[in-house]
Amino acid sequence: MIVLGCNGFSSVSRIFADRFGAVGTERHYLLGHDAGAALLVDGELVAAVEEERLNREKKTTDFPAGAIAWCLAEAGIKLSDVDLIAIPWDFSSAVFDGILSDITAAPMPPSAKRDLVSGIGALYTGAVSHDAILADFAARTGFTPDPDKVVFVPHHLAHAMTGYYLAGMHDAAFLISDGRAERYSSLTGEIRDGRIKVFDESVIGAEYSIGLLFAAITRFLGFVPNNDEYKIMGLAGFAAPPTPNPFLEHLIELHDDGRYTFRQPLATDNPRSLDALFEQHFGPVQDTVEYKARVAAAAQQMLAVVTRHQLRALEARTDCGRLLFEGGVALNCLNNTPLFEGSLFTDMQVSFGASDTGIAIGAAAHAWLHHPDSPGRSSTQAAPAVTPYLGPAYDDTAIEQALREAGDQVTWRRLDDGEVVEQVAQLLTEKVVIGWYEGRIEHGPRALGHRSILANPSFPDIKDIINTRVKHREPFRPFAPLVLEADASRVFDMGRKTSSPYMTFVFPVRPEYRDVIPGATHVDGTSRVQTITDSATPRLAALLRRFTALTDVPCLINTSFNVAGEPIVCSPTDAVNCFLSTEIDYLMLGNHLVTKAEAIS
Repeated sequence: MIVLGCNGFSSVSRIFADRFGAVGTERHYLLGHDAGAALLVDGELVAAVEEERLNREKKTTDFPAGAIAWCLAEAGIKLSDVDLIAIPWDFSSAVFDGILSDITAAPMPPSAKRDLVSGIGALYTGAVSHDAILADFAARTGFTPDPDKVVFVPHHLAHAMTGYYLAGMHDAAFLISDGRAERYSSLTGEIRDGRIKVFDESVIGAEYSIGLLFAAITRFLGFVPNNDEYKIMGLAGFAAPPTPNPFLEHLIELHDDGRYTFRQPLATDNPRSLDALFEQHFGPVQDTVEYKARVAAAAQQMLAVVTRHQLRALEARTDCGRLLFEGGVALNCLNNTPLFEGSLFTDMQVSFGASDTGIAIGAAAHAWLHHPDSPGRSSTQAAPAVTPYLGPAYDDTAIEQALREAGDQVTWRRLDDGEVVEQVAQLLTEKVVIGWYEGRIEHGPRALGHRSILANPSFPDIKDIINTRVKHREPFRPFAPLVLEADASRVFDMGRKTSSPYMTFVFPVRPEYRDVIPGATHVDGTSRVQTITDSATPRLAALLRRFTALTDVPCLINTSFNVAGEPIVCSPTDAVNCFLSTEIDYLMLGNHLVTKAEAIS
């Protein structure tokens, strides 16, 4: 059985801009972001890529025409060969009626309700209804799908299935939390033998979305909502949360069943509706690290209290030992480690596709597992092997073409496999920044070693060098270390975790290593760790092992191969362009070691 999952809409960005003001700093404040496609063949995930990697528009909401075409070509099939098309949204007529009821009951002026109903109507008929999605698919691909072969998967169930599939399809409890789905923002439940059970009493409406509240705080501090929340995580390390915490004292209300509400619900018609409340308790916004760090630390504590409250209720409802945490809120890796350590669960997984980058995978897996012709999932059935390296790869011909197109701006030479590891390890003993490019591009928002920027973390100022000269981003932003999984517990206090392959957990650096890897240690003594193994990333593991032998430093800095505001590089041309537009010192492009001509003149 062949299942194609796809997320993205041709008209969403236009409708949100026209009807809801989603322009400028609000440009990501919409649904359908992180568009992409994924392909399952007899249950095996053979291809997946985000549309932004191909169209070069970060967090694009556009219909994933390029991603679909690439997935099909990678598998050597046509759309007519696909058995099911899975969409990770289900805006049915019943859901639409529920949204209208929510608006009617909302505490807002009649004129605002009228405008909101009109905007939602335009969104429904022009982009997200079943008919609109089918028409969009036909218009953009030239293929008219059989409606009976199109499966509309509720957004949060797609998130749950992403986590389930990528964690090996073991029975598990789940917590899903993001900005909003069709109507709701969070829920909990279980997956057993591939079947999802939602605990209805746990469902949280969009008006109480902790994800949207975090986005509102991000906006309040002058950053881009639904894009820059990780900056709040970084800032939180510079301050302790205030006591008492204004968010917990004046906004959040916890209820006995694991639910929570806000004393002042989020206003759908005004994204800045809480700014006055924030200023009342924190004072007018100041463009200082001190002010922003105080608010950020309070926001992080608030998030920790709310998600822990949800988890206590989930623990009381389930006997599953495993926990899946998915949705955009799950990318708050600063929250994830204490959330797990304070829980009764024996393991907690946050996938590389936890945000909307992964829902095309989850929708496809849901459609496959729930189809009558599918073998389903039994407790004795082996799960398909999963890797995050699911996107395009490019051969030497494409690499050398990109280098030739750069003309006399670069010089390069091809190395054999052994030389790659030795040469790059030797270079990294110095204070240099290296673009590292190999194999198929990783899926999801984190660079996981195939499209990465690498550096030596033993230099205290290397973070500032990368932030200012390469990434062009704020100086308070930390960088993640990669470490061999076998060495992780020696360097970091991993608690009950033994691995962190997708940079979704933060751990304290052990005191004896803080002066060894200062460039990868945040101001609060923690690091967002990626653990690697020989089986998952053999060349990168060999490089790290050789680097450690030369330096006695057990980690390398790993950050995404891009600059602020741009998607991670995909093609060799993308990599060369990024290399030439920044102060990256060397580029390891496959087996080609590339240097800027000016550097050797």
